[in-house]
Amino acid sequence: MRDNLEWILTRGVAEIIVKEELLQKLRSGRPLRLKQGFDPSKPDLHIGHAVGLRKLRQLQDLGHQVILIVGDWTAQIGDPSGRDESRTMLTPQEVRTNAQTYMDQFFKIVDRRRTEVRWQSEWFGKFTLADVFNLTSRFTLAQMMAHETFRKRWESGSPLTLMELMYPLLQAYDSIAIEADVEFGGTDQKFNILAGRELQAMLGQRPQDVFLVPLLPGTDGRKMSKTFGNTVDLSMPPDQMYGKLMSISDEMLMDYLTLVTDIPDEELEQIATDLRAGTVNPRDVKMRLAREVVGYIHSPEAAARAEEEFVRVFQRRELPTDMPEFAVPAGGINIVDLMVQAGVAGSKSEARRLIQQGGVRLDDATVDSVDRLVEPREAILQVGKRRFLRLKA
Repeated sequence: MRDNLEWILTRGVAEIIVKEELLQKLRSGRPLRLKQGFDPSKPDLHIGHAVGLRKLRQLQDLGHQVILIVGDWTAQIGDPSGRDESRTMLTPQEVRTNAQTYMDQFFKIVDRRRTEVRWQSEWFGKFTLADVFNLTSRFTLAQMMAHETFRKRWESGSPLTLMELMYPLLQAYDSIAIEADVEFGGTDQKFNILAGRELQAMLGQRPQDVFLVPLLPGTDGRKMSKTFGNTVDLSMPPDQMYGKLMSISDEMLMDYLTLVTDIPDEELEQIATDLRAGTVNPRDVKMRLAREVVGYIHSPEAAARAEEEFVRVFQRRELPTDMPEFAVPAGGINIVDLMVQAGVAGSKSEARRLIQQGGVRLDDATVDSVDRLVEPREAILQVGKRRFLRLKA
């Protein structure tokens, strides 16, 4: 039988600093404080975030405590990692609204009952100028320039504010405030998490271990981003999530299976062998992936229904049983406006792009003009492969 702890610390893990120390702590019998911070600068979580959240849940199930840090202060700065320009500062109300949406999705995976939620304002709301000077005196400019994002912006002459340089320091202080044993994040958070480990050592706390997970690519192999339309959002309904997972490129299949499912390693090795040999259809493996993920995020029953609908619509080429409806006004409506008002496109620019790429069909005929006027009548509008709309007069 596999060592469950060793499996948790190996499967879907990019790096642990220091793994031997963490393994010793986990076997000590003492419940550890597992820090997961987030800046609610944006409210949506996607399946890439689930890689780390699943690790938190696995360790929760072994009796450890998750401490969720709501970055209501740092969100107003915005994490500068990987950004070539400064963010627009958010209002406190925007941060609160985003935070609630974020937590609704966070607790789809992490056990709410075994999670302690802390807001940065608990400690930063009491910070004095003396506290700020004390914190900034712990780090040098040379240390900050080791941050890849800061260094690139400095060397390119792009604006780099002192406020942004404060971001890693504030995130590091969170670890002091909650006395974190381990901090979790993606590989792009390594600098910030190491700063927390270093600050704890400076101030007499036992340094936290660093638990880094890989960044899951989007469904098309590029960086997972709303801009590319290649995210699988945790807020998606089961049928949409299932269909989105079926759209991943074949090259990404093993990454997804490894990072967001619990399929045993031995079985994954066999799947990889079969895919290389061409003895299994990638479509069938994707269906297994989609069942596993939808079953985990929603329920096995929801996954079964989503698969049945997918087979009916996309393999048998039948229409979905349940489609939203849109009443076309008298005199008709421009196709772009229709798509935005009906919610099948997020913006007019997205609607135009979809039409220009040949991704919009009206009664099985491709819409070839963004100026198309849709007359009031019964019809079916299809956007992409998975969005259908029943038009009514």
